[in-house]
Amino acid sequence: MSGGSTAYAAHVRFGRDWWNGPANPIVCVRSAPDPATIGAVKRMRASACLTRLAAAAICLAGSSLTLDAAAFTHVVKKNETLAGIAERYYGRINYERILVYANALDACGGSPIVPGMRLEIPAASHRRVLAGETWQTLARDLLGDAKRGEVLAKSNDAKPWVPPDDGADIVVPYNLRFIIQQRETAPSVAKRFFADQESAWMLDRYNGIDGKALHRGDVVLVPLTDLPLTKEGEQAARDAEAAVRSEGGGSARAAQRKVAGELPLLLSELRGGHYLEATVRGNRLLALGDLTVPQVADIHRVLTEAYVALDATGLAASSCQKWLEADPKAELDPVTTSPKILAACKVADTPK
Repeated sequence: MSGGSTAYAAHVRFGRDWWNGPANPIVCVRSAPDPATIGAVKRMRASACLTRLAAAAICLAGSSLTLDAAAFTHVVKKNETLAGIAERYYGRINYERILVYANALDACGGSPIVPGMRLEIPAASHRRVLAGETWQTLARDLLGDAKRGEVLAKSNDAKPWVPPDDGADIVVPYNLRFIIQQRETAPSVAKRFFADQESAWMLDRYNGIDGKALHRGDVVLVPLTDLPLTKEGEQAARDAEAAVRSEGGGSARAAQRKVAGELPLLLSELRGGHYLEATVRGNRLLALGDLTVPQVADIHRVLTEAYVALDATGLAASSCQKWLEADPKAELDPVTTSPKILAACKVADTPK
């Protein structure tokens, strides 16, 4: 890094993000650090845009929790726009903002979509109630926490203390993972998605925020049900569900669901600069086996970046090789990709 201590005096360092190239605020330093800290800061990069690369794996692995696909994947084609994709699947151009937040495209100073990129298309799902189930047990199994039964019941115009009828078809909200980019609160996040003031209170309880401030890198789950699909969108959701069901069941499906639940944590660790923790979690997830090909690709892409940040060149090269094997269409743009990552992946491509 040029400029030495001068760069720190400005408090915000601007540099090339590893995946996106343009100058972005990378890290804030309040005082001139010691040499060890300088070395650590040099290795830190905001990797928020990597979230969108895990979207396909998350929706594919998680869709088996319900009868209908809760989300599905769209591969961006040449000349497509987010507004056009939103109109295609929702019939509403203004739902472009949902696609932006669901795929973390607001991170890294704003990320454009490019051909070949996988986007998660959010959609609410449906579930047939089984005998003995309550809103609390359904919320635990479908939304990750029994305390969210209150929101699940309200989404179905019901009272949380009155169990749903056996065999009833209920709507299951889509849990949009909103990644905080700057200091916010539950009310400020709620304003992005809801019109009524009560939603801020709901969002606080849903995530256990307890009125605390939210900071960059925090993940807030936003339960959405107003996601009506067009006929084309409904067909795409059914096709995605059929693809997941054809991959097998039992232990494989359980492993894929576990990975779906932990991928956001893996990405959060990477974004927060906790590279060692990310490598531990990533390798533990890979050890589960029976993962979808997109899941394997996404985990190894995370590991590639984490190993590069830790200066573990050999491990980075190995992960990059496995990533590219799982995703042959992946491209490393020499203009927007870190030279360190390009070097590691070049080693991976070198014949032994």
